[in-house]
Amino acid sequence: MISFSSIRTVLVTSIALLMFGAASANAACGGASWYALHSKTASGERMNPSALTAAHRTLPFGSKVKVTNQRNGKSIVVRINDRGPFIKGRVIDLSKGAANRLGFVGAGHTNICMARL
Repeated sequence: MISFSSIRTVLVTSIALLMFGAASANAACGGASWYALHSKTASGERMNPSALTAAHRTLPFGSKVKVTNQRNGKSIVVRINDRGPFIKGRVIDLSKGAANRLGFVGAGHTNICMARL
């Protein structure tokens, strides 16, 4: 026979895992780089290197994300329109325009924190 305590433990653990999973998709800190292609993005729109756009592995296209450069405190809001990054440790790829506003075009990459709006 299954006890109430066992059911409660499984239920609480499941809810915690679901909440943690949702939070991690909506907020994260890690590496960011920039790219400036002139081809189509995964969403089907043409890449505009000067636009404030970004690539993320799982967030829906059109999502707005606040990105803060941890090295200088600069923040911007970008729109997700592509998929990536595909390099370990990176959580987002930004357009060249977004990287310029965040102050890391010359470095090529930086550490950021991001939060879905």
